[in-house]
Amino acid sequence: MSRKLFLPQADGSLQAYQTGAASPYATQASPSHSRIAYAAAHVVLDTQSSRPEQLDWEATLAYRHHLWSLGLGVAEAMDTAQRGMGLDWATAQELIRRSLAEAHSRPDARIACGAGTDQLPVTTSHPLAAIQRAYEEQCAFIENAGGRIILMASRALAASARSLDDYMQVYGGILTQVKAPVIIHWLGAMFDPALNGYWGAQDLTQAMENCLILLTRYADKIDGIKISLLDAEREITMRRRLPASIKMYTGDDFNYPDLMLGDEQGYSHALLGIFDAIAPAASAALHALDHGDIESYNAILASTVPLARHIFQAPTYHYKAGIVFLAYLNGHQQHFRMVGGMENSRSLEHLARLFVLADQAKLLIDPELASKRMQQLLAAAGIAQEGRIF
Repeated sequence: MSRKLFLPQADGSLQAYQTGAASPYATQASPSHSRIAYAAAHVVLDTQSSRPEQLDWEATLAYRHHLWSLGLGVAEAMDTAQRGMGLDWATAQELIRRSLAEAHSRPDARIACGAGTDQLPVTTSHPLAAIQRAYEEQCAFIENAGGRIILMASRALAASARSLDDYMQVYGGILTQVKAPVIIHWLGAMFDPALNGYWGAQDLTQAMENCLILLTRYADKIDGIKISLLDAEREITMRRRLPASIKMYTGDDFNYPDLMLGDEQGYSHALLGIFDAIAPAASAALHALDHGDIESYNAILASTVPLARHIFQAPTYHYKAGIVFLAYLNGHQQHFRMVGGMENSRSLEHLARLFVLADQAKLLIDPELASKRMQQLLAAAGIAQEGRIF
């Protein structure tokens, strides 16, 4: 049974909606063998703590186990975890340490962790040597804890660098020191406006050329590159030009089905924030792909694209609210509160539409619980419901 809800619409009206059946997807699966797939994981706030940024470690780590149990890897302490948007480096260190310890307890758990420069204030420019030292500190912490590195885009570097040579100096200094190949992280300005002009160019075509120069020069130190530009054609163009040893990890939360499926010239692996939200469907689709069942792969992921495009609509960097809201609807946490109050970054109408799209994508584990929690949110906003059970 599910509750009939009256959901607010963009035009101010209310529309009746009743959820369908519970999610049919499995809750346990082995890792895919045809694609490497990381889900960038969110964090859960401890609402009982007097510290405004204290995490609920039990719920946060339980969600990582949820992702691992579906065969997905975890991309830790990334922008989905509100890195640089509420989660500071001190808390990120503890998150990385705890998550790596949990991963090491599971033989099949894949994890990679974000290293950046967010211990530096972004209000002023910094010498390149200081930016490199900040990167070195974070890389050393991850490697000493037994983790592999995702070398995140740096706001400090974007603000301070003046040319490709500056990027080459900093990245080259890091890449010559790391113990194992890293994943380079290119996050577009739609995800973080402070990264505008990354790789030393405002024009994305020139920025890609600059990035390819770096990738080619340090290919033996790079496992892959994750690009989040929400531009499928640009990703395909870059993918076809990568050195043979370097993987493309799509970070395109709009076009991931086609990019992962690929073409006769190659395909993308995945490092996606949307995989946090659609993990059961993503796992099922990847296993269909493993068995050559392209029809099922396409059908499963196609059903999730409207939800993904809604969650990541502009302003894209507010997408974390939708990720956490769906985790709340599905019972993975007991509240819809976020570090820095980011739960307030999306409107009630946006969240109501998310509820509908998640149901239509067959991603509500317990539609009755999800409906009850949606109803509570509506009631808190003063939207009365009939309260009948059907």
